[in-house]
Order: sequence, then C-alpha cells, then structure tokens
Amino acid sequence: MSLEGIVRNLLRHPIRTGLVVLGLAVSAALLLDMTMLAGGMERSFRAMLLSRGFQIRISPKGTMPFDTDATIARITPILEALRRDPAVAVAGPVVGAPVHVRLGDSLRTMVGYGIDPAGQGLYQVDRGRDLDARDTTGLLISEAVAFASGWRIGDTVTVEGRLDPQSAVAQIERRLVVRGVVTWSYDSKDQLSVGANYRVIRRLGRVPDGDGASMVMVKVAEGEDVEAVAERIAAAFPDVQVSSVAALVAQFRTRMAYFQQLSLILATISLVVGVLLVGTILTITVNERLGEIAVLRAIGVSRARIVQMVMLEGGILTVAGAAAGIILGLVTARRLDAILTSFPGLPAVISFFVADPAALARTTMLLVAAGLLAAGYPAWLAARAPIAATLRAEAE
Repeated sequence: MSLEGIVRNLLRHPIRTGLVVLGLAVSAALLLDMTMLAGGMERSFRAMLLSRGFQIRISPKGTMPFDTDATIARITPILEALRRDPAVAVAGPVVGAPVHVRLGDSLRTMVGYGIDPAGQGLYQVDRGRDLDARDTTGLLISEAVAFASGWRIGDTVTVEGRLDPQSAVAQIERRLVVRGVVTWSYDSKDQLSVGANYRVIRRLGRVPDGDGASMVMVKVAEGEDVEAVAERIAAAFPDVQVSSVAALVAQFRTRMAYFQQLSLILATISLVVGVLLVGTILTITVNERLGEIAVLRAIGVSRARIVQMVMLEGGILTVAGAAAGIILGLVTARRLDAILTSFPGLPAVISFFVADPAALARTTMLLVAAGLLAAGYPAWLAARAPIAATLRAEAE
C-alpha cells in the first residue's frame, strides 16, 4: 500500500485521528518543555557567568559570589599576586553594598556595585560610555534606575551611604556624574542598581577595614587550563573560596536538582502517554481492518510489507503529533518561563526553558522512537492474523 493509501486509511476516521494527533501534540509539548527545563537553567546560568569571559570567581570562604553579605577582608595582596601571575589575563575586584538616593520626597535604596573598569565582568554598556580606571566620579545606572529617577547621561546626582537606621541621615555622600546606562548580569527584573569605581562604593558601604571586596573576577590567559589555575589560586589563598565556572555550575546543578527530577518524571509520563495513544489507536485500526489485511495476504503481500504499513501509519501519526507538539511546546515554554523568571531575586538573564536545536532534535527522536515502539504490537498482530480464518469470519 502506498503512502497515499495509508494517509487515506487514517482519514477514514478524521475525528479519531485528530484526537490522537492532539493527544500526541500535548504529550510532545510536555516532553519538549521538560527537555528544555532539564538543561535550560544550567545553560543560561553558564552563559551568564561567561558573558564577559571571566572563568574564575574568588569569594569569601564557603560562599558563592553574592550568596551572602560576607566580604573578603583583605583584597590587595590577592590582587597583587594575581596580576603578577602570567596565567591570569585580568583580575578585577567587585564590591557590593547598599547605597541610597533621594528621588523627590522619598529615599530609595539601591544596589551599589563597585567595580574596577579594567577588569569587570558584571555589565554590558547599553548607551553612554564606560568608566575608565581613574574615573572616581562616574556612575553607571541600570535601565530600571533611569526609568525610576529620570536621570540622563551627564546628570550630576548625589549618592548616599552608611545610612543611620534611626535618623535616616547618611554618614557619607558623593556627587557622581551619570556616564552610561548598562545591563547588570546578576540583576533581577526591575532591580535598582548603580555602579561606580570600587573605591567609591567601598567608602559608601560598610566594607570592613576599607580593603574588602565581595569577590574577585578572574579571566585566565588564552591557552591556560582554567581548573589548574583555580587550584593554584586556592592553594595560595586557603582563606578564600576559589570557584571555576564549572564548579559554580555544578553547585547550581545541585541546588536545582529538584527541577531536573521533576522534568525527568514528567518527560517519562509524556512518553508513556504517547506510546499508549499510538499503540491503542493502531490496535483498534488493525482489528477493524483484519479482513482487508487478510485479503492483502491472500493475494501475495508479505508479512514484512504488512508490518511496514502498520509501522509507517504509526510513524505518520507520531510525526504529525510531534510537529504540532513542538509548536505548542515552544509557546507554552515562553509563557511558563515568564512566570518562573518573575520570582523575586532571580537574575533577569536566567531562563528556565532554553530552546536549542539539540533539545528539539532530542524531543523529535524520542517521540519517533516511542511511536515506532508503540506500533510494534499492532504490527505483530496484523502480520500474525490467520488468512483463512479471518476471511471466513469476514464472510459470515
């Protein structure tokens, strides 16, 4: 029987076939979403860490970068040693501290990032210009700050620090000039963040002994082994936490293990549902067409050809369901991602569902394999049907 004939057989019962394809589409969409969820967060987290090419983070002992308010007490000896190391291309300190600005009648608290412009991996300049190494009066702001404050590039603004919790009076303030609007890699959606030279933010914040930092970002020289450099730094400075991107991703994977377990369970359920749908509809179809199959066998059509016909029918159903399911899965993934990434505290660049060619290919192959597996029993049933007995039963 030709491909056209197989399609005609499926269209004999359009409502039934349509419902099966719809069920397979839902199953395929769930499988695709769970495939994207299983690896999407990890890939987006890795991309965030490597957005500026810095492969190593040095943070306070026992913490991940910006995981707590802890700081590295003495950063200068570490920076000097790193900058002498030929395996280190760039090393830049980062300080995080709350700062305050007065907008109208209200006092707004913002996240203040102190950076060394020559060695930063925290932001991308959207408009305006970057700071330079000697710029101690420049200020970088996020789009959210620009919207909330109305500040423009070139405006001179007052940034306050070390706010007294009882009197709400700042112990220190600095007049800074807005140099540019940037996207901060670690910011959550609509987070109010500003950045300046790390010495400025260190003075505005409550950084211990004036020589502290929240972390140091390290870019390894081209051709050097990242893990080997990280191990050497850790051995030289045992009082700090040295983490390569690979180690940070592994820690992230551990923390997010329940998402991967959930995705595995739901993906398995979707595959089982797909197998049951295809297997059930093909078994019903074969039972309805046993007389036709017996006639084909009687005129010389081989069992292998009968098996091929049933398997091809299952493949057509599966491919149709997979095609519809991929479209449905991409739409639902975008909606689900928007909901999950709206949770407070998550960096805006993190995505839970990341569509990539590998995920699409993996989903398609799994569905096709499941469809062929499901078609196995109905195909065996059709091939083993007794010719004479079936013809007599049809004649009666």
